[in-house]
Amino acid sequence: MDSHPDQNTVVRAVERVDSGDLTLASAGIWSGYVYSKPEQLGVPYEDVEIPVANGVAPAWRFDPPASVEASGVWAIHVHGMGGRRAGTLRGIPIARRLGLTSLVVSFRNDGDAAPSYDGRYNLGQTEWRDVEAGINYAVSNGAERIVLFGWSLGASIALQAAALSPNSSRVAGLVLDAPVLDWRTTLAANAKAARLPRPVVHLGFSILRSKALRWVTGLAEPICLDSLNWLARATELNKPILVLHGEKDDTTPFEASRKAASLRPDLVRLVEFASEGHSLEWNVDPEKWERSVEEWFYGLPLAGSSPEQAGAQS
Repeated sequence: MDSHPDQNTVVRAVERVDSGDLTLASAGIWSGYVYSKPEQLGVPYEDVEIPVANGVAPAWRFDPPASVEASGVWAIHVHGMGGRRAGTLRGIPIARRLGLTSLVVSFRNDGDAAPSYDGRYNLGQTEWRDVEAGINYAVSNGAERIVLFGWSLGASIALQAAALSPNSSRVAGLVLDAPVLDWRTTLAANAKAARLPRPVVHLGFSILRSKALRWVTGLAEPICLDSLNWLARATELNKPILVLHGEKDDTTPFEASRKAASLRPDLVRLVEFASEGHSLEWNVDPEKWERSVEEWFYGLPLAGSSPEQAGAQS
């Protein structure tokens, strides 16, 4: 390496290579993942397999440290589109300090879990069932309450799970990082950034929701974008939600998070970050991220209580 780079050169030390051989590589990508493997956290964990529709979905389980009293609350961590479970490992340290048992799940078509019949992402419309399987695992292993941690697409999945799960009464709240709250808003913003004409964008929406045009998308079923629009469905939200989002997110519009907080100030707490890029809030300010989660968690009504107690006090 040139020890005297010119003024247009930025030099960075490569501290870790997660995959591949750096000496032979001709191309590569930077990852926002701080931890690429659970071993890098330096805490005990267990590999578990969760039964899902087409087979099994591998997951990692992290129990609270012996020095912290278990709260009876489990955290289920759900990653985003095109990513893997490792992306959510940033949320494990604070969950353990809070006495939560963590389950880091995989879901259909993410490369770890059993694929669906169509092999396509469904934007949360079907993936929530695999998170529901994770909730069932948690409940069968002693979970009294559940906090769902969703990152990007994982936030959309978590919202669906909280609304549709038969165990919804056990969900105490949701922590959503750079959440997709409305797919039309998100897809339109990305299309605009790619300079796609507006008519093409609307045509794409029509194709996604068309049963007759499934041959174009390869989807087994059309996608109902209305059911995934939590801005339009804001009155249906019934769980406390913490949203952690960077103002300059170039993939998932921050304005959607701001609107959700303004529509439901009684339930949605928005914490803004100065991060640029998508889902990098923890990376930029981990102390603020974890402090925000801790303060929100301790402010939860009924945190650690059973669903029966919740019903008695609601």
